[in-house]
Amino acid sequence: MAFDKDYKKNKNVLGRGLAALIDEAEPASSSELGIPEPVNHINEIALDKIEANPFQPRNYFDETALAELADSIKIKGIITPITVRKLSENQFQLIAGERRWRASKIAGLATIPAFVRIADDQDMLEMGLIENIQREDLNPIEISISYQRLMTECNLRQEDLGERVGKNRATVANYLRLLKLPPDIQIAVRDNQISFGHARALIAIENTEMQLSIFKRITNEALSVRKTEDIVRQLSEPKIKSPSSTPKNSAMYEYKKLQDKLVSHFDTKVSLKVNPDNQGEIKIPFYSVEDFNRILEILSII
Repeated sequence: MAFDKDYKKNKNVLGRGLAALIDEAEPASSSELGIPEPVNHINEIALDKIEANPFQPRNYFDETALAELADSIKIKGIITPITVRKLSENQFQLIAGERRWRASKIAGLATIPAFVRIADDQDMLEMGLIENIQREDLNPIEISISYQRLMTECNLRQEDLGERVGKNRATVANYLRLLKLPPDIQIAVRDNQISFGHARALIAIENTEMQLSIFKRITNEALSVRKTEDIVRQLSEPKIKSPSSTPKNSAMYEYKKLQDKLVSHFDTKVSLKVNPDNQGEIKIPFYSVEDFNRILEILSII
């Protein structure tokens, strides 16, 4: 990878999230920026000199939410500066803060406060993904896709990814497993038709048709997460606990069927006992001489 050196440097900040990555990115000097402000100060940069982050994993921005943020910016201004990297003398690229940048345009601002950092494409990808993951309004499927991209495109293992985004390994694994669900279920999770809890319960089922069947019940019957978990548990238990799958109990079932046939055949109570070695006895009681002769006739003895 072209960024091995810088990537190894960033591996040392695992667990501290986006802030650590941004802090690790080298601050640009005043001469590099072509602006007089000291390096550690916030710089006012023209909005039309900033372009979007091409590594931004999120393509959809809610227009209503942006308009609300723009109204807030008109009144209070930009409270948290964005972070950018320098591309050329008068051109910058976003690292973090695309919603603030877009809303500032809507609000009619000419400039925006920004920290300027030097970052390579690897830094940009990691920062964009991690900033996206830390957003509260991100749905579980978007989080799962971002986790997957961090692993595949940034060469992170699950345990390293967990430290990077501040989640334990089990949580990361559960999100990644969402991507193995059928597309219809993934879309339902993405569109908030079912919750992450519902999807997590469905993950426990390996059969795709069964997953889709329970999914339809969830949507049609408005099943709660607890009810869904109960259904999944009931479906799983027979595979683990059912005694009918063992040879011994299968044989006992067949003996019981034979006993029922004998009772029907002789029209009287019949006792059939069998030991583990398949040895046993059949008892046919009689209640009178006439009853005894009836049984003998059935046996074709007299």
